Amino acid sequence: MASEEHRAGEQSRASQNLENKDNEEEDEVFIDQDDVLEEIDIDEEDLPDADEEGDNGREQNEEDYLDDAVHTFHGHTDALYAVACSPVDATWVATGGGDDKTFLWRIGLKGSPFELKGHSDSVAALAFSNDGHLLATGGLDGVVHVWDASNGNLMHVLDGPGGGIEWVRWHPKGHLVLAGSEDYTTWMWNADLGKCLSVFTGHSESVTCGDFTSDGKTICTGSADGSLRVWNPQTQETKLTIKGHPYHTEGLTCLNISADSTLVVSGSTDKNAHVVNIKTGKVVGSLVGHSGSVECVGFSPSLTWVSTGGMDGKLMIWELQSFSLRCTCQHEEGVIRFLWSHSSQHIITGCLDGNVRLWDSRSGICERIFHGHSDSIRDMAITMDRQFIVTGGDDNTAKVFNIGAF
Repeated sequence: MASEEHRAGEQSRASQNLENKDNEEEDEVFIDQDDVLEEIDIDEEDLPDADEEGDNGREQNEEDYLDDAVHTFHGHTDALYAVACSPVDATWVATGGGDDKTFLWRIGLKGSPFELKGHSDSVAALAFSNDGHLLATGGLDGVVHVWDASNGNLMHVLDGPGGGIEWVRWHPKGHLVLAGSEDYTTWMWNADLGKCLSVFTGHSESVTCGDFTSDGKTICTGSADGSLRVWNPQTQETKLTIKGHPYHTEGLTCLNISADSTLVVSGSTDKNAHVVNIKTGKVVGSLVGHSGSVECVGFSPSLTWVSTGGMDGKLMIWELQSFSLRCTCQHEEGVIRFLWSHSSQHIITGCLDGNVRLWDSRSGICERIFHGHSDSIRDMAITMDRQFIVTGGDDNTAKVFNIGAF
């Protein structure tokens, strides 16, 4: 089945067949749209700490697992695969999971969220448009749904791909949504009209990662076939294909594009990361040092650094000009996601051991560990005010951690 292949390929390719734990579903409560959309002032003193009674109604103590979360969302009945935070509202969050559902909910608000139904298989990817008006959800049913992010109304059903959706991304300046599929294709739709604009074909295996450049003029996609393709979104033509030595020898798992739209860093199951100039197609640097699949990569927002996280439990920070290793942040289990701070002084990581960690990126010292999940973290996002980290895990919950100014 496509969903099983996706779980083996996209969902970190390592912590498979973990037991899903049943969670009690809350009684459905209907609330007005105005109540849901009401702005909330979150006072840290009003939020529960790890020693107070948790959301599930039982007292947390030393005999139970530690929970540093200030809010826990229990709406899902299966593992969470995708988490996204609104770019215009610091309290508005979307989550998708193996129960085929998406929820829109607010940090700190008790009561019923918006439950977005319609997918017939796991919701593996989701993203808010850059203006915050729309939410795109991608399912292993091969369909992308576009929702009104303010009220959860379904706007369009975008179909066409013959395999599960691996990821979704929005154009930086408009309502164009891009999605990669297990059927080796990438699709681009006008989300306002619900109309397909382009289908990008050329990869010979699942399209596992991709995005628009920040100027919106180019698309980059990575595939399980070990190649990176650079596309012209207007003509659908392949501008460059990077494959073979000295590039990856196995499938790509992740990629990130530099802010100036010139470089792409990609990670692979071959345990390596490479940096490519997408203007010339040249591999300008190789980041070799992981002993497991590289699951996440990213350029520093303010310094000439790049970081890589892998299934070997290592977060490695590299100097981009020399491609030399600056420091290694060692975790107990695989690193699935990370986020840079604006200043690049810190990095937050999400790990298969269920913990979130705050690292000093200059020294590699772990400054704080946030406990809460009882199983692996699958995805992680940061609120637009950069005060809270939202995580989704295999324990069927989403958790919110107050990290302060990040």
